[in-house]
Formats: sequence, structure tokens, C-alpha cells
Amino acid sequence: MNSADALFESSVPGLPLLGRGKVRDIYGVDDDHLLIVTTDRLSAYDVILPDPVPGKGELLTRISLYWFRKTSDIIDNQLTALSVDDVIDDAALAERLRGRSLVVKRLKPLPVEAVVRGYLIGSGWRDYRETGAVCGIDLPEGLKLAERLPAPLFTPASKAEAGAHDENISFAAVEDLIGSRLAERVHDTSVEIYQRAVEHAADRGIIIADTKFEFGLDREGRLHLIDEVLTPDSSRFWPTGSYAVGSSPPSFDKQFVRDYLDRLEWDHKPPGPHLPADVIEQTAAKYREAYRRLTAPL
Repeated sequence: MNSADALFESSVPGLPLLGRGKVRDIYGVDDDHLLIVTTDRLSAYDVILPDPVPGKGELLTRISLYWFRKTSDIIDNQLTALSVDDVIDDAALAERLRGRSLVVKRLKPLPVEAVVRGYLIGSGWRDYRETGAVCGIDLPEGLKLAERLPAPLFTPASKAEAGAHDENISFAAVEDLIGSRLAERVHDTSVEIYQRAVEHAADRGIIIADTKFEFGLDREGRLHLIDEVLTPDSSRFWPTGSYAVGSSPPSFDKQFVRDYLDRLEWDHKPPGPHLPADVIEQTAAKYREAYRRLTAPL
């Protein structure tokens, strides 16, 4: 797929646009369903960059579908039996959006991101160096960059609007937001999904260093897994063969883009800088490799 085929922003006449996230455009279908279109937009440091990554939206959709189905015995999810062809009359538009779109249940999103960390990297590493803890959770002394943690950590964050930064919050803050019982369910479910995914990915040569999940409630208050699941946008994927404690491993995710941006004089505020063609292509290749490895049969 070349850049001319990339989708930066969708338009679906006849369906009300409810919002545009960093990557996904959300449309209302009826009282029970939404249409989610995953574009090729790329965000870094919570800023939408001006250049799309061709094919990215389709890959994210395929990966999420794979994990939704693989974790459906753990928790209900947003998937329905409907397809884009059931809600869009324009055959040409439906064809363009088919591989990157899902018709999902209309759920109430929880106001938190459920982050699970298995390795000491990114903001967790910075936090540990400054405080000896990650998001207020004390850790043993002497841990090194990219070291595996003694046990997975649940480190939730507040949700930010596009252009704003997510902020880490305490588990007590999550309890205040959604109640203790639901907070415990989100914690336990997030860690269980992460641990299953870690085992699955390890057999295919990938370390899942960390990831984030989102959840929503139906009208009866039942918890559902929503948005995206264990994609290169929401996770850090490291190749097992290149992993070494003490250095930041290469990755099959958008850390490659962050590393490029870190070499620029950019303050992490909108507007984001343009990406060179080779960075865009290498990013697309990393996403394709993540999909190939994660979904490969053994």
C-alpha cells in the first residue's frame, strides 16, 4: 500500500460522527451499535502526527480482532455479528472501510486506561530512577533498564483528550472513579489478559513489555473489553532474540517513531513534525512483522 491509499480521516455520510480519537473515528449507528473506523493516523506523545502510515489501520484491526477472540473466555468484548456492509449503503465506501472498521456494541467507556507493565522501560524506568517506585508501587533496589519486573504491575492512567497527555493515577483514584468492586475486576482482568498474551507471544519470539486496555459497561453494568487490544499502538513488543537487560531493545511498535522524534528539537506539543518516508515505511514494516509473528500458528 502506498501513501496515496492511506486514510488519515474518514467520512461516512448518513451516520453521525460522535468523535475522532488519536487513531479511531467513531460513528453512531443506532442506540445499540457504533461504527469504529481505524484510520492510518499515528500519534506519539499524545500528539497526532501529520503523516499517516499506510495500512496501519487494517493491521491494528486484524490484531485487535485476533486478541478479542482469543480472550473472549476471560471477558465479554465489544464485537458484534454486524459488518460495515450492514450499516453503510454505499458499496464503494464500504469496500474502502471494510478491513479497518468494526460495528461494535454501544458501551459506556470507563474513564481510566488499564496499563499493565511487565518490564522496566519508558516512563516506568524514569519513575523508578527518580523514586525507586513505579506509579507509587515500591520496587527492589538495583533493577536495570528493560529488566523484567518481579510481577506484572497494574499502573492505571487517566484518559486524555486528543492533544492532551495521559496521567498516571493511583489505584485508590481508580476506586474513587469507578468503585472498589469494579476497580478490582479491571485490575484482575487486565493482569490475566496480559499474562495469557505474554505466554502466547513468547512462543512466537516476542516479549510484551507492557500494554494498556480499555473497558466499558453495557446497560446492565457488565464489563466489556473495548477499543483495541495488544496492538503495536497500545503495547511494547520486543524481539526475544535481541533482548538484553540494560539497554532499550529494538521493537515491533511505534517506539521506533518515538526514538526518531527524540532526536529532533520538538517539545511534544502540537503540531507534530512530519516523518521522513523511510521512517513511515519502517514503521509499517514493524507493524506487519508484529501481526505476522503474533498470529502465526505453532
